[in-house]
Amino acid sequence: MSTFKKYLIVIMLFAMLSACGPAATPEPVQNEPAPLEQKPTDKPAAPVEEVAPTDVPVVEEPAMDPVTIQVYYPVAVDAPIAAILNGYIADFQTAYPYITVEPVFSGGYADVQTAIQTTIEGGGTPPALTVLLATSLYDLINADYIAPMDQYVAAMPNGQAYLDDFLPAFMANSYYDDQLWSIPFQRSAVVMYYNMDKFEAAGLQPPTSWASWADAAKALTTTEGTTTNWGLKFSSDWPYWLFQPLAIGSGQNIFVDDCTMAFNDPDVVEAVQFYIDLSKVYGAMPEGVQASWATDTADFSSGSVAMIAHTTGSLTGILNQAQFNFGIMPYPGKADGTFASVPGGGNFYIMKGAPQEQQDAAWKFIEFITSPELAADYSINTGYIASRFSAFDTPAMQEYTDEVPQALQARDALQYAEAELAIQNLGQVRSIFHNYIQKAFNGEMSAQDAMDAAQAEAETALVPFCQ
Repeated sequence: MSTFKKYLIVIMLFAMLSACGPAATPEPVQNEPAPLEQKPTDKPAAPVEEVAPTDVPVVEEPAMDPVTIQVYYPVAVDAPIAAILNGYIADFQTAYPYITVEPVFSGGYADVQTAIQTTIEGGGTPPALTVLLATSLYDLINADYIAPMDQYVAAMPNGQAYLDDFLPAFMANSYYDDQLWSIPFQRSAVVMYYNMDKFEAAGLQPPTSWASWADAAKALTTTEGTTTNWGLKFSSDWPYWLFQPLAIGSGQNIFVDDCTMAFNDPDVVEAVQFYIDLSKVYGAMPEGVQASWATDTADFSSGSVAMIAHTTGSLTGILNQAQFNFGIMPYPGKADGTFASVPGGGNFYIMKGAPQEQQDAAWKFIEFITSPELAADYSINTGYIASRFSAFDTPAMQEYTDEVPQALQARDALQYAEAELAIQNLGQVRSIFHNYIQKAFNGEMSAQDAMDAAQAEAETALVPFCQ
C-alpha cells in the first residue's frame, strides 16, 4: 500500500470522528466505529459479576515467560457480557497461567474502535486483541492496524479443519488478498420474526415469496379505531443492513467486491420498489422511512405487529417477553421458494502494533474462547448465533435448542446469506446509500433515480481507494 493511501485513510478516519448515526436505542444490534456513521446502539451490560465456569478444553501448556494482554470488547447485546467473559478469562488463565488477560469493556463497537485509534495515532501501544465489526476489515487493513493470522492457523495440527468448522457466512468478511485477518466471535443475522399464532388464526402459512409475504402482511394488518396493528414493521432508519436481504432475494447484493457497488442494478432497484410497495400498494406497513428499530421488538412481543425484520440478537429479549408462539426465518425472496439473509456482528482482530509475544498470546486466547464448548455457551447466554458447526453438537447446545428451536432457525437462516456490506471507504459509501434509499422510501425520488444517484456518488467516493 502506498504511503499516500495510508495517509489518506488516517486523515479520513479522523475527519469522520464527529459523525454520528441514529440516536442510541435500547435494542441490541451492531453499532459502528466512530469514524463512520453509527447503527442504533445497544444496552450496556449488567454490572460485572462472576458466572459459573462452563466446560472448557483441558490444555497442557509448557512453562513460558509471563505475558499480559489487553482485550477490548464492545457490549452489543442485552446480556451480562462482562460477567460471561470474565468467567472465560478465569478458565483461560487456569489453563495458561503465564498469560494474564485484562479485559476492557469500552461500550459499543464505535467506542472500541475510537479508543484503539486514539491510542495508535497518539503513539501508544494498542491492545493485543479486540472485537470489532467484521465489516471494518478494509478500514483496519488500510490503516495498518491489524496483523494477519495465517501463520497461527498453519501451525495448528488441524488448522484447516478449525477454519472449516466456522459457519461460512461468518467467514465471508475474514479474508482479503488471500490472507486471513479475523476470526468470527459474536455474530448475528438479519431475519424475519413472525407470530405463528396470528398466522394460524388467519389460515396463513409462512411466506415463501415476495408475493405471499406482501399478501400475508396485508391480511394481518388490522385497524381498531385510530390504532393500526401492522402486519409488518421494517425499520429503515439505518437501512443498508436490513435492506440487504431484500436485494439478495431479488437476485443481486448491493455490492460485488470491495471496489464495486451494485446500487443501481435492476434487481436492487426492484427490491427498493418492493419495500415502497409494501406500504403504498399493500398498506401492510407504515409509509416512508421507519425510524422504529428501538420499538419494533417491543411491538412484536406485545402482539401488536405480526412480523418484523430484525436481528437474531433480539431473540433472547423476545423470548423473555412474548406470550405467543413465534418463529424465525430468512426473508422470502422474489421467486417462490427462495430466501435471503445477511450476517452481522463482530470478529476477533490481532493488533499489529502489539509486541509479538502479546500477539502470540492473543491467538491462544482466540483458540480457547472459540472452542465448540465456549461458542455454544456464549450463544446460549447472549443470544448470538454460535459461530461453529461443532458448537451445535455439544450437549449444552442440544439441550438448549430442544427448548428454544428458534436458535436453530436463526442458524439455518444463514444458509441463505451473502456477505454484509464491506467495502473500501465504507463510512462514506454507506452514507451515500442511506441518503438516497431514504429519499426513495420517502417518495422524494423514484427508486431508479435514487439508486442511479447513489451509484454515481459511490463510484466517485471509491476512486482514491481503488485506483
